[in-house]
Amino acid sequence: MEGLRYSVADKLAVAELLDELGVDYIEGGWPGAIPSDTEFFARAADELNFKHAKLVAFGMTRRAASTAAEDPGFQALLDSRAPVLCLVAKSDMRHVHQALRTTPEENLAMITDSVRTGREQDRQVFIDCEHFFDGFRHDPVYATLVVKTALEAGAEAVVLCDTNGGRIPSDITAAITDLRARLAADLPPERIRLGMHAQNDTGCAVANTIAAVEAGVMHVQGTANGYGERPGNANLFTVIANLETKLGMKVLPDGGMEQLTRVSHAIAEIANMAPDEHAPYTGHAAFAHKAGIHASAIKADPALYNHIEPERVGNDMRILVTEMAGRASVELKGRELGIDLAGDKDALDRITKRVKELESKGWSFEAADASFELLVRDEVEGGLPRPFTLDTYRVIVDHDPNGATVAEATVRVYIHGEHGEADEHRISTAQGNGPVNALDAALRSALAERHPRLAELTLSDFKVRILAGSTGTDAVTRVLISMSDGEAEWTTVGVAPNLIEASWNALADGLAYGLNRR
Repeated sequence: MEGLRYSVADKLAVAELLDELGVDYIEGGWPGAIPSDTEFFARAADELNFKHAKLVAFGMTRRAASTAAEDPGFQALLDSRAPVLCLVAKSDMRHVHQALRTTPEENLAMITDSVRTGREQDRQVFIDCEHFFDGFRHDPVYATLVVKTALEAGAEAVVLCDTNGGRIPSDITAAITDLRARLAADLPPERIRLGMHAQNDTGCAVANTIAAVEAGVMHVQGTANGYGERPGNANLFTVIANLETKLGMKVLPDGGMEQLTRVSHAIAEIANMAPDEHAPYTGHAAFAHKAGIHASAIKADPALYNHIEPERVGNDMRILVTEMAGRASVELKGRELGIDLAGDKDALDRITKRVKELESKGWSFEAADASFELLVRDEVEGGLPRPFTLDTYRVIVDHDPNGATVAEATVRVYIHGEHGEADEHRISTAQGNGPVNALDAALRSALAERHPRLAELTLSDFKVRILAGSTGTDAVTRVLISMSDGEAEWTTVGVAPNLIEASWNALADGLAYGLNRR
C-alpha cells in the first residue's frame, strides 16, 4: 500500500496478532526475491510459535524451460522453511503469450511440476491464478484447464484472482458458477477446491469475496484492514465478520470474533496509521449513532438500529451528541457517561438546548466527550470541582533574525481548595516552542505544587480547524485536544475567534477533567 512499510520486526508482530485472531494461513512475503522477506522467514522459523496459523511463502511457479528442482527462485521458497507455498500462475492466455513469452502447454507444465515438487517436499501448495476473471472471460476453456491442471497436480486449493480489481459481484457469481460446472465434468466435487482473491478497484472486494463464497468457494484471501496495492484488497476483518454473522459460517476459533476490533487497531498502529474510524465492524464509528430519531429507537431497543451486537466483534455502541441531538440522544449519552438523566425533563431540555446553541456556533461534542460531560455535570450537579479558574494570561512570541522562534506565556490563576473555594492566587511564566505549548507549561507550573497528578497527564493529540463560513486570519477557530493519564484518554473542545483562546478553552477543560477523572 502506498505510504505503508513494515519492518521485519513489524511483520513479526503483525503475524503474532493474526495468529491470536485465529486465521488459518498467514502469507509472509516473497523469500528469495525481497531481502527483508527472506529475513522475515528466517526469523519467523525460530521466533514465532503459532497456535492456529500456518506460515505461507509466496512466489512463482518455476520458470519456463526449466524444472522446479533446478529453479533458484523455487528453491528459495523451500529454503524459507514455510510449511505452505502460494504460487502465482498465469491463467489468462494473453499473459501466457505476452508476459511469460511461452506456450500454453509449457505454462501448464510449469504449474504441474511446481505443485508436485512442493508436495514432494511435504508442503501444502496453493495456486493463485493471476488475472483469472479477465482470462476466463477471454478464453474460458484455457482458464478452466489451468485450474483443472493445478487441482490434479495436488494443489490444496486454486485461488481465483481478480488481479485488476475490475469485477463486480454478478461477474464473480457467473464466472465461478460456470467454472464449477466445467470442472464437474472431469473432477469429483470434493476435488473442486477453489479460493478467492479480490482487489478493491471497484470498491467491491469484500462483496466479491462474499459472492464467491456463496458460489462455492471454500478459501478466501484478504489483508488486514484492506491494506494493499492501489485501492487495496478485501478487508480480512470485514470478510470474517460477514462470513460469521451473515452467512453463519464458523471461521475463527472460539473468542476470535471478539478480538477483531483490537487486532485491527493494533495492526494499524504498528503501521503508524490511524485506524479507519469508519471501517465496517471495527471502526470507532461503526456503531455510533448521531440522528435524534436513531437515539429514540435505540433507547427502546438497541437492535433497532444496530445490525449486530457490537460486542460480537469487540466494539461498542456510541451515541453522538450534535446539533441533531434530541432528548433521547442526551439521555443515552449521559447514561454512557454514568449520569442518569432519565425522568429529569427540565435538565434534558436545558442540556439539549445548550448543545444545539453551542454546536450552531462551531462547537463539536461528538468528538469531545469530556467537554460534553463537563457541560452535563454543570447542569445537573453544579459542575465538577474546578481545580482552578483563570484570572488572566498573556502570550508573547519572539522571532529573531536567525529564524528562531520562542513563545513565552504568563498565567495568573486562582487555585481552589477541596471545597471549591479560591484560596490561592498563583502567577507562573514558562517558555515553549509555540504559544499553546507555553500556555500549557505555565499553567502546569502554577498548579504543580497543589496538584502533582498533573505530571501524569499528557497531551496526545491537538487538532485545529477553521470553521466553515469564516475565512482569513480573523476566522473562527475550533481546537480539539486529547489527553491521557496512561489509563484512559479524553478529548475536549474549544471555540473562539482566535487560535490561542480556543486552545486555552480546550486545554483548561482537559486538565480540569483529568484531575477529576478518578
